Amino acid sequence: MATFGKSSFDTAIYATFRPTYPRSLFDFVFRYHERNKGARWDRAVDLGCGTGQATVELTPFKHVTGVDPSSKMIEVAQDTLKKTPVSTGQYEYIQASAESLPFLEDSSVDLVVGAQAGHWFDWNKMWPELARVLRKDGSAAFWVYSEFRFTRYPSLTQKINAYGQGIDPLNSIGPYWQQPGRSILENHLVEVPDGNEVVPGAFSDFERVFFTGDHYPSLPSPRSVIMRKKMTWDDLLSYLNTWSSLHTFRQRNPTDAENPRGDVAVRFWKDLMEGAEREDGKAVEGHDEVDIEWPLAMIMVKRA
Repeated sequence: MATFGKSSFDTAIYATFRPTYPRSLFDFVFRYHERNKGARWDRAVDLGCGTGQATVELTPFKHVTGVDPSSKMIEVAQDTLKKTPVSTGQYEYIQASAESLPFLEDSSVDLVVGAQAGHWFDWNKMWPELARVLRKDGSAAFWVYSEFRFTRYPSLTQKINAYGQGIDPLNSIGPYWQQPGRSILENHLVEVPDGNEVVPGAFSDFERVFFTGDHYPSLPSPRSVIMRKKMTWDDLLSYLNTWSSLHTFRQRNPTDAENPRGDVAVRFWKDLMEGAEREDGKAVEGHDEVDIEWPLAMIMVKRA
């Protein structure tokens, strides 16, 4: 996670080209929260909020706080908030770690979420802090999405895995992910312990939900993929440039940019386009659109 906080990391590109979460995902979380008759809608907190992408979707709550350890991410989130047509004071952003929330009183929060962040948390500290800040019948939901897939080109999955998870230090960004966080994400949070294993009796209704379709058949009871986006091939390259491991790769391999075929991300992108061309039997241009989807895993829990 430290990569996102470096001064050289481009948070503007990150905010622009990262995929957005579908409204159906938030509706799913809200329905889970309202299962209990005692559920309240006063305060929500988004941990590891980044640029505030998920924070601003927590609209049913009167007060919403985004929390992130990176000052750069908080700065972008605050700037984005200032540009909204009407500011109601509903949202605020605070720089802090997810495991230490001293600005929140005991039993003061109704919903806690974490979008594409839970794989970085220290859950042995996280669960006790959640138990402290959540009200009785309060809810928490943490989700991550793993590597993208082409809806129409499943044959390209092997190339995606070789690039994102491979071990070749010159043609794969696999060796440059921060660990163990990336492995926890790739395994769809299955290593995250049940909250009651850390704080016995503190939580109820612990659930793992996998919106992974047929991409990971070994996961239990997978549901249909809900996170999709139609983008141009040029936008796909911009998305690839937001990957933190690519940032690290470029720092450690500065001469890679001199490759006549482009740097490692461009070479991968070109390989994918060529694969699509072979399947379609026609040329693919950067402005052409392609359907992308992301398998997504979620942990949900309630305060007992």
